[in-house]
Amino acid sequence: MTKLFYGMIILMFALVVPLPVTAAVDISVNISLPPAIVFSSPPDVIVMPDTTDVYLVPDIDADLFFWNGWWWYLWEGRWYRSHYYDRGWRYYSTVPSFYYDVDPGWRGYYRDRNWYGHQWNYERIPHQRLRQNWKSWKSNRFWERQGTWGIQSYQPRQQQQRQELRQQRQQQYQQRPEVKQLIQPQTQKPQVKQPRQQTQERAITPQKQESKPQVRQPGQKPQERAIQPQKHEQKPEVKQFKQQPQEKAQKQQQERAQKPQHVQPREKPEKGDDDKKDRK
Repeated sequence: MTKLFYGMIILMFALVVPLPVTAAVDISVNISLPPAIVFSSPPDVIVMPDTTDVYLVPDIDADLFFWNGWWWYLWEGRWYRSHYYDRGWRYYSTVPSFYYDVDPGWRGYYRDRNWYGHQWNYERIPHQRLRQNWKSWKSNRFWERQGTWGIQSYQPRQQQQRQELRQQRQQQYQQRPEVKQLIQPQTQKPQVKQPRQQTQERAITPQKQESKPQVRQPGQKPQERAIQPQKHEQKPEVKQFKQQPQEKAQKQQQERAQKPQHVQPREKPEKGDDDKKDRK
């Protein structure tokens, strides 16, 4: 019996657990995935100068990068990432932070082996070596300190210069036609919705404020004023009636005090006693 009981519990979990997984898949279907990049062998990469360990695949037309343990793919203004260079792509909703450090003219510098007037002896890094060493290279800043990205007699840019270049490249990136198509629908939606919500709120709030003083307050005040004078008029009438029995009691006491003066002739039995004495 215990085996059957545990077996039923396992079947229940098997039926319930896959539900959220299928729901997540349905959400991602609306966004088209990029075309597959076919490689005959794992691609070599080069490290990008003046970046925080950004690697790219130089010998293809697509923009394929490796950074922070992920492969990044830019296609038609949208970003995708995966743990693999040729499959498993998933949509990434924002621009990765490393991209604004990448020089837009890097392909020409790569072809000429020249980086802003300095000879660029870049090193082709095999895929297996990248997977094994990218973490240690990043923590030790290997390419910046020891190799200077393979550029002869080159001094890395200061942090302030990098930030200025990032801002310029961000503006240039937003001017691309494929990026404008994605940005414009997002910026137009809030501009249409916000004024409608504000006008509705402004139209509702004054109606509530005006209705309260006009209907409720004037109707309550005259009732209170009409009741208060009635209470004050009735109080003295009650006191007058209470005082009348007191006056009657005083009169009765006075009459009782006067009665004994008139009652003195009632002492007639004493005369009867005198007659009895006479008879004897």
